[in-house]
Amino acid sequence: MSRIQGPEPERRLVRLFRALAPAERETLLAFAEFLAQRGAATPEPHRGPREPIPVQRPTTESVVAAIKRLSKTYEMLDRGPMLNETSALMSAHVLQGRPANEVIDDLEALFVRHYRDYRAKHPSEG
Repeated sequence: MSRIQGPEPERRLVRLFRALAPAERETLLAFAEFLAQRGAATPEPHRGPREPIPVQRPTTESVVAAIKRLSKTYEMLDRGPMLNETSALMSAHVLQGRPANEVIDDLEALFVRHYRDYRAKHPSEG
């Protein structure tokens, strides 16, 4: 195996990634994408709240896919405040075997709750 280049945190992350099973790798990547997006939403100047972009929930969906779908649907939300709850739900599924459909229901409720908070902070103008 080739020697990993880069700063120690990157090398450590690559070593951990390589030690995971394929499904766990996908979960880690989805979570990393979620973290990377958490600061991507920039507030718009006094134009009122942005509306979600509805995406139909598939009949069968993984927790990873649900997080991606909800992140796109509610792209205006700051992911930072949702980080602990999202990671706890992901852990409940991956580590504790909680059924995906239950975790996805809770993820949807989490995003809706944070969207309501967003709306309360950004009332419509007019």
